[in-house]
Amino acid sequence: MNIEQILRERAGEQCELCGSSENLVTTAVDDDKDDANKCVLTCGVCIEQIKNPELIEPNHWRCLNDSMWSQVGAVQVVAWRMLNNLRSEGWPQDLLDILYLDEEIQAWAEVGSQAGAESGLKHIDCNGAILSTGDTVTLTKDLTVKGANFTAKRGTAVRNISLVFDNESQIEGRINGQRIVILTKFVKKSG
Repeated sequence: MNIEQILRERAGEQCELCGSSENLVTTAVDDDKDDANKCVLTCGVCIEQIKNPELIEPNHWRCLNDSMWSQVGAVQVVAWRMLNNLRSEGWPQDLLDILYLDEEIQAWAEVGSQAGAESGLKHIDCNGAILSTGDTVTLTKDLTVKGANFTAKRGTAVRNISLVFDNESQIEGRINGQRIVILTKFVKKSG
């Protein structure tokens, strides 16, 4: 069986991202075309938007709400990367907050992430430690959260942070159920 046949059987003749059954093609994740475990069966609409970020229609990618739970690592990687690229839309960040990837899959997703690769930014805490997506940090001072009507107290742990890819001085995290932007100079990496 060739790779396309393996993928079509695995995916049930549907795009593994959006479920469409039209214009299906084999798409290699990170150009590894020789391993079915590193390929995804995609429709023409999905692959066109993946290859041409300027053509991305954010609402098309709401399908990731379902496909991000795939048991296929390559599908999880593509879903995580697309959600990261769309995080400014709001709803993708909510999905990223609940998405769990095994360490190996998470590392694979981050290595090839266009957002991380293109930015070249380094997010550094108050002690000079490099921060990564998914880290846990501790607040080093009380922070008044604008618009949320509370103060985040010094010593509060913020788990599973996200990096703001276009600003190395900012991270995002959840405190008291609110997703907020935090300046890296007010946090220290935990663990």
